[in-house]
Amino acid sequence: MQDEVNEKTISLCVQCTRMTAGVLKAVLRKFLNDRDRAKQNKVQIRQAAKRGRAQEKGRVKEQKRQQKRMPHGKQTMKQLMSKGAKLSNILITDQNIGSFDRVARKYGIDYSLKRDNSVSPPKYMVFFRARDVDVMTAAFREYAGVAMKKSRKPSVRKKLQKAIQRTVKHRERVKVRQKDRGQER
Repeated sequence: MQDEVNEKTISLCVQCTRMTAGVLKAVLRKFLNDRDRAKQNKVQIRQAAKRGRAQEKGRVKEQKRQQKRMPHGKQTMKQLMSKGAKLSNILITDQNIGSFDRVARKYGIDYSLKRDNSVSPPKYMVFFRARDVDVMTAAFREYAGVAMKKSRKPSVRKKLQKAIQRTVKHRERVKVRQKDRGQER
């Protein structure tokens, strides 16, 4: 290994009329400066690449921050329009529109509700971005299924009233049985 290091040679080609010590010194100085510049350029290139990757990471982080700042789910019309996408709407006449919010959050839909009071049962206009049409139809299907199940189920108050009536009838029947036995002591 030591022999290989010692045997390295440098060949320089110089065109001159007379080779003097000054010319040789100038050629070697130029060679060393060029070699140092090449090393510096390599270092600068590496540093530039690192800075470029760091800047790219910074851009990606900033994009993620901006996406987090963007509102999702129920929004105002102004916020929905600021996203720049085409808006579509669907008309709904359901009184319990608040339960739609849970389904919309599940599907990640950005929407805005507007109430139309000009009609006696108020109607709701649901505005959403046009690119969400397929997702929106799936969400409305699920919401309609949930609404149908709720309409078929009796309310908790009705169940409670039936349970109270049963217990009252049961108590009366128990009292009547004791009277009918007619046991005397």
